[in-house]
Amino acid sequence: MKVIGYLRVSTEYQDADNQRLGILQLANKNGWKVDFINETASGTISYTKRELGLILQSLSPGDILIVSELSRLGRSLLEILEILFNLKQKDVRVFTIKENYQINGDEITSKIMTMVFGMLAELERDLISKRTKEALSAKRAQGVRLGRPPGPGKSKLDGKEDEIRKFYEKGVGVVSLAKIYDCTHPTISNFIQKKILPTMKKA
Repeated sequence: MKVIGYLRVSTEYQDADNQRLGILQLANKNGWKVDFINETASGTISYTKRELGLILQSLSPGDILIVSELSRLGRSLLEILEILFNLKQKDVRVFTIKENYQINGDEITSKIMTMVFGMLAELERDLISKRTKEALSAKRAQGVRLGRPPGPGKSKLDGKEDEIRKFYEKGVGVVSLAKIYDCTHPTISNFIQKKILPTMKKA
């Protein structure tokens, strides 16, 4: 049986000592030898793009994952539920220290928690959907056009046509102009094609 203690902090300036202590106390109480995995990553990043994703893949039936609290797994309730569901399918038990949950076990508490999480997930989806629809309806009522506005978008180079034309007329190349105006070569090249060359021809 493999026992993993997953520690996560959002920045390198935080430490996971409190998380580690709580996990160690639970492991010692049950006589488990725990292997710690420490990760520095924002919970807003999908778990599939964090080290956590690899950890979950490595777990086998009968293994145990311990976290200080469910929020260490992710910020989104739906993402946490997805993780717990996948671990349930693999017959991996999950323990949390702060909430004092044992999830995916055979205990009645585990079954209740699974049901509660399912209800919360459905509620969250409904609330998000409702808020989104209400916000869109309010904007339409105010006459706000939704979606991407028609026509070309605004460029950071707008308003600098005269000085760019002067540089260009003096033989300053696209590469140099891109460096001067801190933009990509295609951006400055496009701008010249659409805004500078037509005015030069007229002149």
